[in-house]
Amino acid sequence: MASHITLLAGPDALQLLRERGLRGEDVDVVPGASGGPKWLVLAGLDRALFGGLFQNRTRPLHLIGSSIGSWRLACLSQKDPVLALRRFEAAYIDQRYPPKPSPAQVTEQCERILDALLGDEGEADILQHPWARLHVITALCRGMAGLEDTRAQLLGFLLCGLGNLVSRRTLGLHLERVVFHAAGETSPFAGLKDLPSTHVPLTRENLRLALLASGSIPMVLRGVRIPGAPAGVFRDGGIVDYHLDLDFGSGSGLVLYPHFYPYVVPGWFDKALRWRHTRPGNFRRALLIAPSPELVARLPGGRIPDQGDFEQLKDVERMRAWNQVVAESERMGDEFLELMATGRIADHVRPL
Repeated sequence: MASHITLLAGPDALQLLRERGLRGEDVDVVPGASGGPKWLVLAGLDRALFGGLFQNRTRPLHLIGSSIGSWRLACLSQKDPVLALRRFEAAYIDQRYPPKPSPAQVTEQCERILDALLGDEGEADILQHPWARLHVITALCRGMAGLEDTRAQLLGFLLCGLGNLVSRRTLGLHLERVVFHAAGETSPFAGLKDLPSTHVPLTRENLRLALLASGSIPMVLRGVRIPGAPAGVFRDGGIVDYHLDLDFGSGSGLVLYPHFYPYVVPGWFDKALRWRHTRPGNFRRALLIAPSPELVARLPGGRIPDQGDFEQLKDVERMRAWNQVVAESERMGDEFLELMATGRIADHVRPL
């Protein structure tokens, strides 16, 4: 078995990989999950995927993400995705906060990161890309979840969590999934019915705000209002779609899913619910690529970084640790490229 990556495939994906191997032109969708600093363990894999696999692409590739996943995919949607990823990585690691920062201070830092990620031409690249079709998931909040007072927000999201214990569908009482996208009439996600969903075209006026909203963690960042979109306050898309347990459409190609875990959690409120499983039909044609236990053991503290690092580590310690995570992540990219070059990916895949 491969020593730095874990490859898991649904039955349709496994059959396609055995017949053809992994080819960029066979991929229909790339999802990107929420998870904050966890994305850093995928940095080397992202560069390998985004820098080579899709170079000769011509037909549309649908990229759908929530929170930090949408920011990663916004890099892929630019002319030079590897350079955009490098800018994103450097700016993300360089976050600095005083003790107990206010939502305004955290929002200011995230705006700085977005500026670096997009650079001078990123917005135009995304909107005019010849084949990348970006979909940014946000959560439109109703009632107390839409207020800026942190105590009211807490109560609003407590109600969300209590209802979610019974059914994910109860989230629709408080939240609406709003997908900002560059797919026009070709979106494979237009028929999502598991939760109330609205689809809004990405434009120059809303792209940056949609990305900011998708990563606006409740009670940590300020909510975002987006002109031209449904009225209300938008927050982190991971609240409704944490790891994206979605109907990825009716295509026959692969859903190529670089992920920091070998499993998928549907929504943010499901993280502690061991009985809340994904819907198997959504992942029949998915190839999930995750760090192996051996790679995770090499990371600082033997774990994937998370939001707790901001509180548990001093800035200098955190930055050193995160840079080490990025360096170790290169092993994932190198191993993936080796399996691609030798045509042995199917030999290392296990059933998802």
